[in-house]
Amino acid sequence: MLLMGLFLGFTGTGGSGLIIAILVTIFHVPVHTALGTSITAMIFTMISGVYSHIREGNVKLRTGIIFGLIGSIGAYSGTWIARWIPEGTLVWMTGAMLAVCGILIWMKTRMAFTGDMVELPLNSARFWVLALGIGLGCGLISGVFGIGSTPFIQLALLTFLRFPISLVAGTTMLIILPIAVAGALGYSQAGFLDVALLVKVVVGTVVGSYIGAKFTRRLPVAWLRYSMIVLPFVGAALLFLG
Repeated sequence: MLLMGLFLGFTGTGGSGLIIAILVTIFHVPVHTALGTSITAMIFTMISGVYSHIREGNVKLRTGIIFGLIGSIGAYSGTWIARWIPEGTLVWMTGAMLAVCGILIWMKTRMAFTGDMVELPLNSARFWVLALGIGLGCGLISGVFGIGSTPFIQLALLTFLRFPISLVAGTTMLIILPIAVAGALGYSQAGFLDVALLVKVVVGTVVGSYIGAKFTRRLPVAWLRYSMIVLPFVGAALLFLG
C-alpha cells in the first residue's frame, strides 16, 4: 500500500481501481465491499496528496473545488446504481472501465505536449457547461465503479481547460476529494464498508501519496505520462485474470 501510494501521489490519481483489483483478486473481498472501502480510503489519500500538491504549486483551487462539488452529486447517485448490479457483472464492468481509462489517457497524452496550453477562463459560459457535464459524468462513473474516474478528469483538464500535465495531476486530486466523500457516504449507507480493512489500506497509501506528490514536478514528464497510462491497465488485468 505504501508503494501504491507513492505512484498515486506522483500521478495525481485516486488509485481506487487498483485498490479494488488487489482487494478482489488477491484478498477475495466481495466487490461491493471493495468498492465502498476503496472509495472511502481515497478520501484520506486525496487529503494527503492534495496538501502536498498545493505546497508544490500543482493545483488550480477554484477549478478543482467547482468540478469536485458538482461531481459529488453524480458520485452519490452512482452508488445507488451499483447496489443493483450483480457482483460478477460489476467486476467485469469495473475492469473494462479501467481498461478504457488507460486507453483514453494514452491517446490524449500523446498529443498533450505540442504547443502552449492556455487555461479556459473561469467566468466563461463554456467553463460552467463543462463543469456541469464533466463533473456529473465523472462523479457518476466514480459512484458506480468506485474508481475515481481519474483518467476522465485528467482528459477533461487537458483537452477542454488546456492545463499543463503537472497541474492536471494536482487538480485532479482536489476534484476527486469531494467525489470520494459522496461515494463513501453512499456505500456506507448501503453497508458496504469494512472499517478494519479501511485502516489497513489508508495507513500505507496516505504516507505514500504525500511523498509521491513531491516527485510530480521533479521527475521527467514522460515518467508522469507513462505512470498515468500503466496504472489503469494493471488494475484491469488483475480483475480480468483474477
